[in-house]
Amino acid sequence: MTITADASFEVLPFTRTCRHIWEDGDHVLIGVSPGNSYFSSERIAGLAQWATTRFAQVDFVYADLHVDRMFAAFGYTREHAEKRAAKEIKAVRRRILKGVEESGSGRADIRVRALSEFQTNPVYQLLHRRILHFLETDDEFRKGCEEMALHFVGSKLPEGESITAGQLQVCFDYMAAELPFFVDTPSILDVPSSVAAYHVRMPLTDVLFARGGGLRATRNQAYAVVRPEPAAATATAAATATAQATAPESTTDHAPTEGSADERRAA
Repeated sequence: MTITADASFEVLPFTRTCRHIWEDGDHVLIGVSPGNSYFSSERIAGLAQWATTRFAQVDFVYADLHVDRMFAAFGYTREHAEKRAAKEIKAVRRRILKGVEESGSGRADIRVRALSEFQTNPVYQLLHRRILHFLETDDEFRKGCEEMALHFVGSKLPEGESITAGQLQVCFDYMAAELPFFVDTPSILDVPSSVAAYHVRMPLTDVLFARGGGLRATRNQAYAVVRPEPAAATATAAATATAQATAPESTTDHAPTEGSADERRAA
């Protein structure tokens, strides 16, 4: 079921329940991965502006755990992996903050935090342990995680080679750090309900939101694909290409709720 949110983004809640949670407009979480060119500062600005008109609270959470291990697992030396990871994490935080600032959205409605900041959160810790347990004991969940790993890192593998056990384990650790927010963000952040928004459908979506048993998202946790409308995506790509072409070389790095958040609070 597709919802055209506005002139810039379209929304695809995964289930009917996900749509209802979307319409509640309590909270949206936007996860951002370092090194992902999709999340330019312009895209972040658009997402921030869009989100604050539809949700009472907005969180951007960027991954900063196991990033160095991911680089090391796919060919970097340990020293180079640590430096590359630090650079990518710093860059993604800078892009998010710049995008939020340029969006003109009220910062009171938007929080920007690193994944590592939740490691002392007792609910996050419990959910993380559950995810690790199901990775060991639930064949369907593990298979979904394997598919997700190949979906995101398959392009890094040399042609004709398969992912190694060591590389797969690092992928599992990276994903396990993120997955608590796809299972029960409301309990982690103490919000009534939450929508996890991402620009593509994850291979694990069916496992967490559609099957009858095993590890499942809580009843007040939703998932929705939020992606640019085709015309908006084309315009953004053109603007980015123009900016890169004219920038100095030294700056180039290789169903929505109607009404505003303020109106919903007043209601």
